[in-house]
Amino acid sequence: MTEKFELAYEVFLKSHMDSKSKDREELLAINHGYEEMQFLKNVWWPLFGNLNHLHPEYEVSDWSGKTHFADFAYLPGHLKLLIEIKDNAYERVANREDYADGLNRELFLQASGYRIISFAYDDVEQRPELCKYLLQMLLIRYQPGLHSTDRPLLAEMEMIRLALNSPLPICSQNVAEHFNTDHQTAIRMLQSLCQTGWLRPLCTKASEGIHYYEMIRGKDEMMDEAVLNRRVEALYTKTNLPVTQRAPEGICN
Repeated sequence: MTEKFELAYEVFLKSHMDSKSKDREELLAINHGYEEMQFLKNVWWPLFGNLNHLHPEYEVSDWSGKTHFADFAYLPGHLKLLIEIKDNAYERVANREDYADGLNRELFLQASGYRIISFAYDDVEQRPELCKYLLQMLLIRYQPGLHSTDRPLLAEMEMIRLALNSPLPICSQNVAEHFNTDHQTAIRMLQSLCQTGWLRPLCTKASEGIHYYEMIRGKDEMMDEAVLNRRVEALYTKTNLPVTQRAPEGICN
């Protein structure tokens, strides 16, 4: 994978440098550095297997016409996604005015039709599986033409969203109503997420029967790299796709 990535990355960077003016070429050479390359190597490439529709140091303007360069733009068509890789250095040097301007700029760009996501560089370097999972969890919502073998993955991701957004443990009735399905199917879906380690069943005091399910949370459980890897791989196994083809149809093409 490393050799294929390095070759693809070299072609990717050269193509964007060749298509820019001299000033933009110099800006790209200066601003596109190690952290951005590590994001592509650790997160994007293992997930999608290509660098299609990505634009490094993508130029956007705020409401006043001031220019800003996002680390990457992902522009496959209707979707306009800006990706930022942030480290602790920025947070330490940013003053109150710069911080406020940054928030206002992001809000303006959101209003202009962009989706903006930011990754901490520490996660890109140390917890890339978490970054990959969250990134695909977002992008899969924008791909309406999913292949049938991808639907189990889509359903389980939606189940995880349902559990995360619920202030209380969820039950089969919640799932049945959310997916407009029958009670037995809802139970099977809940049990599947228990098997992959995302949910745990709760028994009531009145009986030994299982009525509710809660999300497994906490730093030691939810964010442990080995545990997260097992959970993510368990989800992808249901799609019958090899690891290098995790993305739904349409994202990689």
